[in-house]
Amino acid sequence: MRLEGKVAVVTGGASGIGKATVERFLEEGASIVIGDIQQELGEKFSDDIGDRATFKYCDVTEEKDVEELMRTAISSYGSLDVVMNNAGIVGSRGPIASIEASEFKATLDILLFGTFLGMKYAAPYMEEQKSGSIINVASTAGVTGGLGPHVYAAAKHGVVGLTKNVAAELCRSGVRVNCIAPGSTVTPLVAAAYTDNHEALDEVSEIVKAKSPILNRPGMPLDIANAALYLASTESGNTNGHCLVVDGGLTTGSTANDPPHSDPMPFLREAGQQGL
Repeated sequence: MRLEGKVAVVTGGASGIGKATVERFLEEGASIVIGDIQQELGEKFSDDIGDRATFKYCDVTEEKDVEELMRTAISSYGSLDVVMNNAGIVGSRGPIASIEASEFKATLDILLFGTFLGMKYAAPYMEEQKSGSIINVASTAGVTGGLGPHVYAAAKHGVVGLTKNVAAELCRSGVRVNCIAPGSTVTPLVAAAYTDNHEALDEVSEIVKAKSPILNRPGMPLDIANAALYLASTESGNTNGHCLVVDGGLTTGSTANDPPHSDPMPFLREAGQQGL
């Protein structure tokens, strides 16, 4: 019960990594506010959980939605102890000369501006109570080059940088800010990207497993949820401004291929806004 009595907000919490994190947090005693644009899916998930979960429609690019999401945690459960800014997309892809300015901005809006809003509206509550943990979802594409589309990589590098800067500000109030950088993970979003079918989890599991440096070990949503649990709990009480990479060793230079680096991992195609 590492989160007993705690209240968490998870954006993109209706599916994928967000859903796994909600389930993991619930197992450890937290009450959860699930924010997502997938209203029907999110409401059903929340209803299945019961009194310890509340669904709130939230488009992370809309300031009023994010502000209200944080208020819902306070009004429903009385505090705001953990915020996981997880909602995202793959967004604009292609050679740099072909990227439309509007697509560039739209991708940044969800991946970087949405993370900014989550921190902006969580911070005052957490500073007032002198405690809290903010967890931002970055990517391996945010810690090295060549692992994602240009705009996605730029946004996720921005998430890492913003995490470190806000961590330096809020730590004096007892608030910690960290991020997680997942590698490819078996989720509906990744399944849709690789197979055009968000339900093809078995198929995408084989694809991700084949690309993983760890033999017969695809990245799973629970891997990221467990990392989030660590950062949410007091076990990480002295961890601040850190980017926790969960990628099977990909960014260390390890690879499933021989010779190393001969086949850089292709990234995901466009998909709708949801938990990565």
